[in-house]
Amino acid sequence: MAFRYGEYHDGPDPLAPPYDVRAALDEMGDAILSGSTPVHALRDLLKRGLPGAQDRRGLDDMLREVRRRRRDLRERGRLDGTLEKARALLDKAIGQERAELFPDPSDDARLRETGLDALPDDTASAIQELSTYDWRSSAARQTFEELRDLLRREVLDSQFRGLRDALANPDPEAMERVRQMMSDLNDMLDNDARGQHTQADFDAFMGKYGDLFPEKPRNLEELVDILARRAAATQRMLASMTPRQREELANLINQTLDQAGLSDEMRRLGEALYARRPDLAWNAPERLTGEEPLAMGDAVTALEELADLTQLETALRQDYPGARLDDIDEAAVRRALGRSAVDDLEALKRIERELEEQGYLLRRRGKLELTPKAVRRLGETALRRVFSSLDAGRRGDHDQHDAGSAGELTGSSRPWRFGDEQPIDVVRTLVNGVRSGGITPRDGAGTTAVRLSVDDFEVSETERRTAAAVCLLVDLSYSMALRGTWAAAKQTALALQALVASKFPQDAVQIIGFSNYARVLQPDELAGLDWDMVQGTNLHHALLIAGRHLDRHPDFEPVVLVVTDGEPTAHLMRNGRSAFEWPPSHETLELTLSEVDKMTRRRATINIFMLAADDRLKEFVDEVARRNGGRVFSPSAERLGEYVVSDFLRLRRAR
Repeated sequence: MAFRYGEYHDGPDPLAPPYDVRAALDEMGDAILSGSTPVHALRDLLKRGLPGAQDRRGLDDMLREVRRRRRDLRERGRLDGTLEKARALLDKAIGQERAELFPDPSDDARLRETGLDALPDDTASAIQELSTYDWRSSAARQTFEELRDLLRREVLDSQFRGLRDALANPDPEAMERVRQMMSDLNDMLDNDARGQHTQADFDAFMGKYGDLFPEKPRNLEELVDILARRAAATQRMLASMTPRQREELANLINQTLDQAGLSDEMRRLGEALYARRPDLAWNAPERLTGEEPLAMGDAVTALEELADLTQLETALRQDYPGARLDDIDEAAVRRALGRSAVDDLEALKRIERELEEQGYLLRRRGKLELTPKAVRRLGETALRRVFSSLDAGRRGDHDQHDAGSAGELTGSSRPWRFGDEQPIDVVRTLVNGVRSGGITPRDGAGTTAVRLSVDDFEVSETERRTAAAVCLLVDLSYSMALRGTWAAAKQTALALQALVASKFPQDAVQIIGFSNYARVLQPDELAGLDWDMVQGTNLHHALLIAGRHLDRHPDFEPVVLVVTDGEPTAHLMRNGRSAFEWPPSHETLELTLSEVDKMTRRRATINIFMLAADDRLKEFVDEVARRNGGRVFSPSAERLGEYVVSDFLRLRRAR
């Protein structure tokens, strides 16, 4: 058997590794750790484009190109080109007729001249009156026929893009074919409305009239979309003209369709298209500011493209609730920006899709959320940021990759058992290998190798570290956002959560957010957390919840950390409702300090990280420190994480 190997061309490489979206997640993480939400972080990433992919456009690049195209289209020309050309041909025909009549001294010539003088100023009305005029000048007759051919081509081209070229040479058979096509098209739409249309009917229709539709639609829905968008653009063109221009052109259109015998079929088609696509902007005016007069078909094409670009701009902005890249019409992107833009869009969709498929993002009831897997990665990033800013000379405050988290070494060892997480005792393991006769000399190398078996391995015994019950109380009131400290507080909460999970897994950590009420924050909601647009700093309620957490772990060492930028202004009443008052009421302060005293009796030291230099806040935290014995810190927002993590590590070492 013979085998030939070559490049795979039948789709995506089936052996390619999964798309790595960690760089995209890390870029989102930078925004999230700076205070953004997952939805906004993903949207901003897609707007900028793929990380490190300079040859790929983001949504902002496409949006700029769409806006440039819109501007160019608006400056292309003006809408009354057909009217202007029709008037010029009409004046030319009348001039040629007058030149023929002038040498003739007969009464008939003078009567004709009087009739020409009495023609209405309105172009459509003048053409209507001259439609039955018996021209004396053959040149004038030819010019008038040229005018009528022009109107017929332009009017039909405004509805069917491919008919202007098909009707370039006047041909009764060609016009009869157009009439038959419109009749068959309307019958097909009627059958579809009754549920009797099949794809075979459409294929037969295209086999007969496909040359009249250069867009090559594949089914009836695509054909309806093409015709409806063009018909709507024609209506927008009329709506964009002055009232006089609109009346003249509408009359010209009606006259032309009547003379071509297409009036009834065009009316049927227009009603069917509007019924199927009422969502299109049928009568919304547009403004074209160019100087060059556009023919009617060209003007309709420009307005059709403008409508496409307007819809595409809305989709590319992605600034509406529930926005997704799937909302962007690839066909509209291809028409407006070309095939390469479709590839760029697919690359962006791949990021969004892979973030979900690889378990970093989750859509729940239309809302985008980070999964626990993504939150863990963001927490590790936040922790690395904190450790990178710690003083290198302070022993024990750094991330150590060579130490496990199972406990403190006791100096003794034991044989390894399946499932052990203790560190391997390398020295004793090698000694066991030597004793069991596993020495193998290497030929010519002058060294020996030790062959190890499973029974040779030993692990270092450890003793369990003292566990701690950790409570981090984070202020969620809107003043945190106003002062620019909210992003630092969220990053600090993520860093502390990651630190406890990775280095102190035996600890019980609870993060509590408080504004007018307090609530426990789950790890997977920290990254998407936002500040509360409410009044009130209910530290009383937060301390109540923290106390219950400490009571559930009576044998754990209590650790209570508070991050706030304001004094307590709310408390929890007996009926469970929040009472707010500013300046703080005596009752609020009394109840809050009562919870502080309870923490003191639990042997829980409260360390407060004060993010505002407010005299009333300083007075309150000094009183807390006096009653509880805890410490007060006043870090900048940029160093908040460093202070909190360092203080937590200091407390853990002290324990």
